[in-house]
Amino acid sequence: MNKWLVTATLALSFTVGLAQAAGNAEEGKNKSATCAGCHGAEGNSPLNPVWPKIAGQHPAYIEKQIKDFKANKRSDPMMTPMAMPLSDQDIADLAAYYSSQTVKTGVAAADKVEAGERLYRAGNAGTGVAACMACHGPSGAGNPQANFPAIAGQHAAYVEKALKDFRAGNRTNDASKMMQGVVERMTDAEIAEVAQYIQGLSR
Repeated sequence: MNKWLVTATLALSFTVGLAQAAGNAEEGKNKSATCAGCHGAEGNSPLNPVWPKIAGQHPAYIEKQIKDFKANKRSDPMMTPMAMPLSDQDIADLAAYYSSQTVKTGVAAADKVEAGERLYRAGNAGTGVAACMACHGPSGAGNPQANFPAIAGQHAAYVEKALKDFRAGNRTNDASKMMQGVVERMTDAEIAEVAQYIQGLSR
């Protein structure tokens, strides 16, 4: 079995639910004005495709990312200062609000979608690239129990940036270095192809 699938299985088996504040979506909506400047009122980030869609994302994943920005476990010149003043309750409320919104699926580039689907569903056995769907599911809905994010419909530009950040070691807040281990074997062309496929994938 591919070692990254083994790691994923272990993550599923040993994920421990940490005590978290209960989020209130209505309060989150009231607190979301600053977030909406980049991510949009409904979390679909319409202004810049390098900013991720967060609509419909699992609330625990949103919470983890914001807390990682706040603790400098994940670095971004825009997000880190935004996260700093937020309380745990603020974070839970924002996560509850954005997770309740509906992600808008994009359109995949026709010249990349076939290769992207092949990588997503089967990986690349020749170079040891694991299939994306092993963790993110056949429809890209992710796995909230293991805190694997939903990725279907995500902007291709953001997916490319995220994968390249993992590959370069600029992002290291993935559990057990799972994403870093997968993407280190991917070429730029493969990253672009799978990013396009994900952009057009519906949950």
